[in-house]
Amino acid sequence: MILITGANGQLGYDFQRLFKKENIDFIATDHKELDITDEKSIREFIKDKDIDVIINCAAYNNVDKAEEEEELCYKLNAYAPEVLAKISREIGAKYITYSTDFVFNGEKKAPYTELDKPTPLSVYSKAKALGEKLVLEVNPEAFVIRTSWVFGIANNNFNRQVINWSKGKDKLRIVDDQVSSPTYSYDLALYSWKLLNTGKGGLYQLSSGGIASKYDQAKYVLESIGWQGILERGKTSDFPLPAKRAEYSKLDSSKIEKVIGEEIPNWKSGIDRFLDEMREKGEL
Repeated sequence: MILITGANGQLGYDFQRLFKKENIDFIATDHKELDITDEKSIREFIKDKDIDVIINCAAYNNVDKAEEEEELCYKLNAYAPEVLAKISREIGAKYITYSTDFVFNGEKKAPYTELDKPTPLSVYSKAKALGEKLVLEVNPEAFVIRTSWVFGIANNNFNRQVINWSKGKDKLRIVDDQVSSPTYSYDLALYSWKLLNTGKGGLYQLSSGGIASKYDQAKYVLESIGWQGILERGKTSDFPLPAKRAEYSKLDSSKIEKVIGEEIPNWKSGIDRFLDEMREKGEL
């Protein structure tokens, strides 16, 4: 049986969709059903359930608020993934958890690989970097997957924000000095699952093909929905935020592509499918 934590988020939702499509049984939990910061609760929950895969989609994702809520951020992004890794090893279950391109400071200016040393800039990214380390220390066979700029139909994300900002406005300004790759959460779920089925655990990076700035992403979304306004280029310094962000954090996905024998689709393809989903749901 597969256990999904954080099942109501973008990635958790898409794992559920994938498993329903493939007729695979799973148990979907969110924090109301399962508090992953409480080891006793986890052990009680999984007892007698014959769990053979744990997919941890739960995380603290408010990058700026994490500067104030450091303890909670570390609990969810470092120590809870470690506990789940330990339990999965004990019960002989495969385990996947997720990290972020934010573990890098952006000074490399070339795609980051799994061999590059994390250089986190914020509380959020420091907690994620520690989580990666702790998980692989207690369970070297676990799958730790870094990703970037995730968007999906189940929740709020940058694409939705851009669409909302564009309503009733004829001018928008978006930063062009933050560069990575927007990643469609359904692709993240699908290729994570393919990787898990290889049995080859370790640290991987999985983000959509291609490279984009926030400006490029917004431009593509707005052109795709037929917005007629003016999109201006901005700089990160124009919008001061509590947490520092890397200017460049593109991840190299060649390791996972080699292991699964497939190429990760381009970010534009992901946005096309995301917008189609929005149209199907009558949200566009």
